[in-house]
Amino acid sequence: MAHILTVLGLGPGAREWITPEASEALGAASDLVGYRTYLDLVPELKNTPRRHVSGNRVEIKRAREALDLAASGKRVVLVTSGDPGIFAMASAVYEVLEKEPSSWPGVDVRIIPGISAMQAAAARVGAPLGHDFCVISLSDIRKPWEVVENRLVHAARGDFVLALYNPASKTRREQIKKAITLLLEHRSGAVPVVIAQNLGRAGEQVLITRLDKIDPDIIDMRTVLIIGSSQSREVERADGSCFVYSPRSCGG
Repeated sequence: MAHILTVLGLGPGAREWITPEASEALGAASDLVGYRTYLDLVPELKNTPRRHVSGNRVEIKRAREALDLAASGKRVVLVTSGDPGIFAMASAVYEVLEKEPSSWPGVDVRIIPGISAMQAAAARVGAPLGHDFCVISLSDIRKPWEVVENRLVHAARGDFVLALYNPASKTRREQIKKAITLLLEHRSGAVPVVIAQNLGRAGEQVLITRLDKIDPDIIDMRTVLIIGSSQSREVERADGSCFVYSPRSCGG
C-alpha cells in the first residue's frame, strides 16, 4: 500500500478559515512538518502529532524531510499558510519528486487547498478580484528582479487587477518602491489599492488607498496588496463605509 504525504494550507491565519478537509487531515496526522510561523497556526489537536520545525528558506530540505517521513510509514502533513499551491510548499514537493524520481516511489502526494491571502483580503473589502487578475510575487530571492519587472509591466499593460505577494521584508525595502513607480507609468494613480496585513491574526489591518498614495514604509512580509485595474471602483455607501469591486463587465 502506498504511503501518503498530505500538503495542506491553513488559510491566512484565522482558525475558522481552516477547511473541514484540512482539519480532518490534521486530526489524523502522526507528524507535522513546517516553518515555525505556520505550525503555530495549527489549532490544538487531540492526536498531538510530533512537530518537525524548520526555517523559512529551506523549502527543498523541508520537502525531502516530509517525503522521508512519509516513506517510513508516518502519517505526515506538510503545513503551510494560505493555499499550498500558491507560492508555497506544494511546488517544492513536486520539484523534489521531479529531480529525484526514484527516491520515494511508494509515496503518493495529496494536496488539500486552503484560502489564499488574496482571497481573504478581497473578502474584507468587497470584490476587487471580480474580473481578470494576476498574482505576482515581488520576491527576487528565486528569480532576478528583471523578471519581476517584466511581469509587472505586462500585467499593467494588460490592465489586470494585481495581487502582490512578498512585497517587502526587513532586507528587501526597495522592490515595493520600484514596483509602485513602474505601475504608475502604466496605470492611473487613482486606482484603488487594498493593503492587508496579518489577515486573520492579531494586529490585522486592512487599508483602502490609491496607487499614488501607497506608503511603502508600512508594508512587510505579512502584507498582501491588491491593486485595481482601470475598471476597479471604490464606492462610498450612505453610512460612510466603503467597498472596492471590479465589475465583471470589463471594457476592452
